[in-house]
Amino acid sequence: MSETAPDTLPILYSFRRCPYAMRARMGLLASGTRVELREVLLRDKPQAMLDISPKGTVPVLQLQDGTVLGESIDIMRWALERHDPQGWLRHRQAACTIIEQIDGPFKHHLDRYKYHTRYENADPEFHRAEALGILQRLNMRLSEHGQLLGSQPTISDYASFPFIRQLANHDRSWFDALPLEALQKWLAGHLASDTFKTIMHKYGQWHAGAAPVTFPAITA
Repeated sequence: MSETAPDTLPILYSFRRCPYAMRARMGLLASGTRVELREVLLRDKPQAMLDISPKGTVPVLQLQDGTVLGESIDIMRWALERHDPQGWLRHRQAACTIIEQIDGPFKHHLDRYKYHTRYENADPEFHRAEALGILQRLNMRLSEHGQLLGSQPTISDYASFPFIRQLANHDRSWFDALPLEALQKWLAGHLASDTFKTIMHKYGQWHAGAAPVTFPAITA
């Protein structure tokens, strides 16, 4: 892919530790789509981001024609529909079903387990148990082929593991003791991958007027 000048690239507003933003960066990386990366702090959101996406959540991708994509899955699909050399968009309908489970019930229980004080009458033990039920079903899938939809990862794997990482990290001893060997191996593999290492590179907070940062980085 040609090394387009940063001022002609799409602009991605991102936050390194946000699992939704991780998704977007992985999709852009896998497709070879370069963007100008603007790392933000959620407690100090830049006005330029709020001007194009008033909801104030990341990721936000602004295309060269002004189109704004404000959902992580939409950004992944946009990038991968342009170029999908690793076949992440295989088994699209089945992948959609898994992602809906992660974004719906699993995220619901994850939030009320990890951030239970934010929700009235939320019982963290109940929500952890409900999340575990979903993990058990995913573990059965992974026991068969190693990835969620076969032997090779698809968008379903990359869209799911950042959220399972978030749950695992909340109480690592509990997670590591679970009888979910296939899922634990799958998660460890993705966390050790070059893809994850690349998208988790640390960038400084973006400010208006700062020198553009290209992602993925242009290498010699």
